[in-house]
Amino acid sequence: MYKVTPTELGKKVDFKLPDPAFFEALGEEGIRALMYDFYDIIYESDIASFFPQDHEEFNEVKEKNTKFFIQLCGGPKYYEDISQGTNLNDYMIKIHDDFSIYEKSRLEWLGAMKEALSKIDIAKELKDDFWNYVEAFSKLTVNTKVDGVKYYHDL
Repeated sequence: MYKVTPTELGKKVDFKLPDPAFFEALGEEGIRALMYDFYDIIYESDIASFFPQDHEEFNEVKEKNTKFFIQLCGGPKYYEDISQGTNLNDYMIKIHDDFSIYEKSRLEWLGAMKEALSKIDIAKELKDDFWNYVEAFSKLTVNTKVDGVKYYHDL
């Protein structure tokens, strides 16, 4: 099963981008299906309030975030216009600054990703590699301590 390690605020987070073989195995449509399933799970989760509740607006966010993952995994550079040349990981951290994200929220997000990943049929090693990226990188989105104090990460 997929390992989840706790976020330690202030500790450097080491991660590497997913192996491009993940994109090659799934293709663009496979990643799109994975991410759409993931966001549909999120929409029914305890962190649904982080996302627009209007179905059309939610679908726009789902598509935008899917483009991020397609590019991140080695696919077409759909996200270049959105990130305006900023490193994708830096850009994604900054986007999350608008929300108070606690460790509990991260764990809910990872649970949805775990559920979505369990449904795809590709080599375990490729799923594990992708999981290692999202598990580590998700620590960088945690920006609020248990006492409510905001915290900002550096890459």
